[in-house]
Amino acid sequence: QVQLVESGGGLVQAGGSLRLSCAASGRTFSSYAMGWFRLAPGKEREFVAAITWSGGNINYADSVKGRFTISKDNALNMVYLQMNSLRPEDTAMYYCAADRDIGRILAGHCDHWGQGTQVTVSS
Repeated sequence: QVQLVESGGGLVQAGGSLRLSCAASGRTFSSYAMGWFRLAPGKEREFVAAITWSGGNINYADSVKGRFTISKDNALNMVYLQMNSLRPEDTAMYYCAADRDIGRILAGHCDHWGQGTQVTVSS
């Protein structure tokens, strides 16, 4: 079983940066692919980024390519989302997710989800 706890959200001005963290518990964390999703009011949940357990396969949504970076530290059981050049349209609740299959993450069908952390970008 994997439990996920996000942190690092907050209020930032457009053009600013935030780093989200996701702490995972569970002895098999290193075998999981990890992902970040976001949910904005009135919108559907959106895939943001995903990374395999080895870090060798990374995927980003087109809307965040070149601005966001996902990384993973298996030794610390952590996954991060560095968000630069933030825009008001990035405002959302951000969720960390885990699954053994990155394909399932890309499809939004993850076995494990965190509670979310709010990111608000002011114009």
